[in-house]
Amino acid sequence: MAVCTVYTTQSLNSTCSISTPTKTHLGFNQKHVVFYSSNKKTSKRASSAVITCSADTQTVVIGLAADSGCGKSTFMRRLTSVFGGAAEPPKGGNPDSNTLISDTTTVICLDDYHSLDRTGRKEKGVTALDPRANDFDLMYDQVKAIKDGIAVEKPIYNHVTGLLDPPELIKPPKILVIEGLHPMYDQRVRDLLDFSIYLDISNEVKFAWKIQRDMAERGHSLESIKASIEARKPDFDAYIDPQKQYADAVIEVLPTQLIPDDNEGKVLRVRLIMKEGVKFFSPVYLFDEGSAISWIPCGRKLTCSYPGIKFSYGPDTYYGHEVSILEMDGQFDRLDELIYVESHLSNLSTKFYGEVTQQMLKHADFPGSNNGTGLFQTIVGLKIRDLFEQIIASRAKTPVEATKA
Repeated sequence: MAVCTVYTTQSLNSTCSISTPTKTHLGFNQKHVVFYSSNKKTSKRASSAVITCSADTQTVVIGLAADSGCGKSTFMRRLTSVFGGAAEPPKGGNPDSNTLISDTTTVICLDDYHSLDRTGRKEKGVTALDPRANDFDLMYDQVKAIKDGIAVEKPIYNHVTGLLDPPELIKPPKILVIEGLHPMYDQRVRDLLDFSIYLDISNEVKFAWKIQRDMAERGHSLESIKASIEARKPDFDAYIDPQKQYADAVIEVLPTQLIPDDNEGKVLRVRLIMKEGVKFFSPVYLFDEGSAISWIPCGRKLTCSYPGIKFSYGPDTYYGHEVSILEMDGQFDRLDELIYVESHLSNLSTKFYGEVTQQMLKHADFPGSNNGTGLFQTIVGLKIRDLFEQIIASRAKTPVEATKA
């Protein structure tokens, strides 16, 4: 059975035209109905809308929240790799587009929903983290439309010029990932998410990462980086950090506890916090589900130099939710030996023995590949693939059950 969903903000004095059915990249026939408003006062956003009639299929929407410079781009590359196919900017489009498209996934950056450009934010005295600098109405409208199989003209925030560029066409993919500062801030957008992740980087680690990125890649001075972090902190604490309470999984990155009074920040302690009771998601566990485990695997089967590696696992509570927490402190010396650790983890949602290790080796040059950040990002990517497959299977099963009833 086909479902037709209509989205229009201005239906008065409009005409409707229906195009012929076309074969889409989603693999089913669609009809596009375009409304043109004759009201000259209508805004550009309300002037036209594409209505798609399609099969009972929705795009699966994943949300990834984190502050700037906290590893969102690396996580996106690991995630899209799990689904296969290289993630690339839209072909023939704006070279400064923030969008990445692969065979299965489309990743859009929520910076594109800034309502103020760089100059506008400076004039009003707000940062990009401030909700007043972002258009949540448009964000919700467009994510909802894409989820329902409707292509949208999404704006582009140009990180080079600091300006808002002309929009680009985004067609509904099988999986839409919205990544940025605010994917869980607005409850309307949050309710559209099928799964959500928060990258929680401690202040000490965040500072070290931001220095590495902004000094090495963007030519910023140490003083300007410090000033930027201090200027953003009040808004981060107010608007970004609280979103982690809504996340289905949190990857928390902290300084190591294996080196007393460590100040270098090269060795990390990483915790994967997994909410219990999330539909289509079963937390990963170490040895025995629900038990409190502490494990030091270094020895003849795993090469690791000082200060070694320590794993722990157990149940806990997080913002009032029951969670399971898997923790890794330390780093690997040889990624090919990670299979030893993988063999002691359960509920990984792998397709074959050693898939986690294979994915880690495949991206050995990615940041965090020798510690828990890369390991847990890879595991979450595999869990999202499993969640997607379960959602698709459940949707295919529902019409059959309805017919039998």
